[in-house]
Amino acid sequence: MILSEPPKSSNKLMHIKGFFGFSHSSSSFPTSGRRTSLPSSYDPSQLAAMEEAITNSEPIIMKWDPDSSEFNRITFLFRHGRAESDEFLNSVNELRRTMDFVISENSTSNVLVLAQKLMQAAMRRLEKEFYQILSENRQNIDPESFSGRSSDRSTADGESRGDSVGDVDRVSADLKSIADCMIDSGYGKECVQIYKVIRKSIVDETLYRLETEKFKLSRIQRWNWDSVEHVIKIWMNSIKIAVNTLFLGEKILCDHVFSRSERIRESCFSDITKDGAITLFRFPELVAKGKKDSDKIFLLMELYEASYEVLPEIEVIFDSVSTSAIKTQAQTSMVKLADLIRDILYEFELTIQKYSSKTPAPGGGIHPLTRSAMNYISSLGDYSGTLSDIIPSGKSHIPASYMETNAVDDGISSPVAAQLGWLILVLLCKLDTKAALYKDVSLSYLFLANNLNFIVKTVTATNLRSLLGGEWEANHTSKMKVYTANYEATAWNRVMSCLPERGSTEVGSPETAKEGFRKFNAAFEEAYRKQTSWRVEDGKLRDELKMCIARKVVPRYREFYEGCAEMVGVERGVLRFSPHDLGNYLSDLFHGVSSSGSSSSSSSFHSV
Repeated sequence: MILSEPPKSSNKLMHIKGFFGFSHSSSSFPTSGRRTSLPSSYDPSQLAAMEEAITNSEPIIMKWDPDSSEFNRITFLFRHGRAESDEFLNSVNELRRTMDFVISENSTSNVLVLAQKLMQAAMRRLEKEFYQILSENRQNIDPESFSGRSSDRSTADGESRGDSVGDVDRVSADLKSIADCMIDSGYGKECVQIYKVIRKSIVDETLYRLETEKFKLSRIQRWNWDSVEHVIKIWMNSIKIAVNTLFLGEKILCDHVFSRSERIRESCFSDITKDGAITLFRFPELVAKGKKDSDKIFLLMELYEASYEVLPEIEVIFDSVSTSAIKTQAQTSMVKLADLIRDILYEFELTIQKYSSKTPAPGGGIHPLTRSAMNYISSLGDYSGTLSDIIPSGKSHIPASYMETNAVDDGISSPVAAQLGWLILVLLCKLDTKAALYKDVSLSYLFLANNLNFIVKTVTATNLRSLLGGEWEANHTSKMKVYTANYEATAWNRVMSCLPERGSTEVGSPETAKEGFRKFNAAFEEAYRKQTSWRVEDGKLRDELKMCIARKVVPRYREFYEGCAEMVGVERGVLRFSPHDLGNYLSDLFHGVSSSGSSSSSSSFHSV
């Protein structure tokens, strides 16, 4: 059987009740247990008439006494048409009212013996009919089926809705009529017992098909995470069907059949669904007792989302005192799951802080920690809706100082943005310590520029951008530019110090010019050899750095070259670079290869 889901709506319960004609406000029936109000005394003729009425009810009731014949034992009243069953029920209801009157007027009347005999026969028949209707119509009144069909309702009340829906109406109406009669006659306990046994078996069978036996603690404890992950996905599908179809449909049916008594319908629904519902709703809590593994958080948030989506329906369906434990279990599971998710976020923060590798990223490139942490944080941003419900509800590990300074400066206000912004700040602080591993200060700055650029680009390319906002992006882009400026100053200051200031008219002697070229050659070669092995993976940043270096070095060198080249002549080893050569050499920088692996046009230094 295909299990279908009704529409998610807070008015879903009333919508389906209206569709099947179920109503707790029907005026066709008296209140549970209420006896017809009778005058305090009647004349003998009235009493005689009542006694005669008891005698007149005997034929129809005894006709259907299941103990009177073998035929009656295997024949069912409600299969013989509405007229016969209505006559029987009317006779039983009249018998009850008449018995009340006779007892109040003449409790020693001999006719009461017959009346009691007829009532017991009638109850035997109704018990048999009630059991038979429930048993043979398991499919017709299966909550999975009729609550699913209700979502496709396209006709107004009173219009033709097809044979299948008509069968549901007929069967549920028969059950209600029998239950009303038995409850009013003082046989509600017997009626409820039959109903609970059969309907609970249907609920349990459906839950078994939904594989809820896998959701028990005894099984979960024996499984590894891969197995639990598989079961979580089963649960997320099962919970929707169980809540929106099974439990919802069962409540509607139970409320309809036992509309005569609020107490009965609530306790009956609780007894039918409690075991299965608690097993189902406890599953997230059991999962929450597992290890605080950062990799699990995304599936756990999906589990939380699935729970969150059905919680409003759970709170409506299990809204009575009798079912409060079921509702509380669902709420508790969500609280425990939220606690675990917050704990995992804190464990992730600690993992960054405790990262202890002393191996620097080659060439000042992107650190593996940066890649993994930003991949994780950007994925968290995709669950901002779920986190917005989880993060504010628990104790925050974010320092107040961050919220008062960094978050304010970055224009961060929401709890989710603050959490993710804080995690990025923790990463940046750890990267500061990793930068200290480089012996070359300029390489440290290049490392910081590389990694912050990667972080900013990750933010702008993901949902983090909408969470952290434009101020965060602008502030961190400015900080990245500070790192690149510091890199340029520290990496090329020795090269620049070998050249005279632009516009200087003091050329000096030929020997002074030669010495200037020799110093420049040595400084440039050293910078070149080092920085061809350094890495800038982002093409845009790499080009920007090369252009900045070229704008700084090449014009000053060209002025020096043009002013002194003739003076020094062609002495070997002095004029090793033309201004054009510098541009070619600079194009080799930041590819993470040694100078021996550079392009053939500029892979070896030469004299001009």
